[in-house]
Amino acid sequence: MRVLGVDPGLTRCGLGVVDGLPGRRLRIVAVGVATSEPSLDVDQRLLRIERGIEEYLEEHAPDALAVERVFAQHNVSTVMGTAQVAGLAMVAAARRRIPVAMHTPSEVKAAVTGSGRAGKAQVQTMVQRLLALDELPRPADAADALALAICHLWRPAGSVGAPQRPPGALTPAQQAWAGAEQAARARR
Repeated sequence: MRVLGVDPGLTRCGLGVVDGLPGRRLRIVAVGVATSEPSLDVDQRLLRIERGIEEYLEEHAPDALAVERVFAQHNVSTVMGTAQVAGLAMVAAARRRIPVAMHTPSEVKAAVTGSGRAGKAQVQTMVQRLLALDELPRPADAADALALAICHLWRPAGSVGAPQRPPGALTPAQQAWAGAEQAARARR
């Protein structure tokens, strides 16, 4: 199964693609950050982030999308931007009939480190270890996106998209494409 993890943010949106199955070795496919400049108007910032998300969806054809659930913070403008970006990712996935799940930060930390109160450094270190990376994934947004993908592979029932959409929800062309993608991944 291939999962695209999205750590939503208006300045930096972490994107991480991981292949794996429960009990099997995980494999990193791609990791990056979609960015927008704070000097731009919010609509232009959202457009830039959305383009990055769309590129990852097109290039990597994930089986599921895992998005960090936005939680209340003291800075309302930060929460608004984060929620808007999360919405962009969910809509882009829904257009492609890709199941979407949301995972809380503590759920992700617990899945990856064993503690829901782990710090950023612990998450980065465990992501590095779990994916057998030569160095820590940076920036933290990218590491968080990979952690979201890992969490979803190990704990697939998120708050949206669980249970997974039935196979009949896909068009015949989408079913054929998904089958071909899975077969190609199995040969690698």
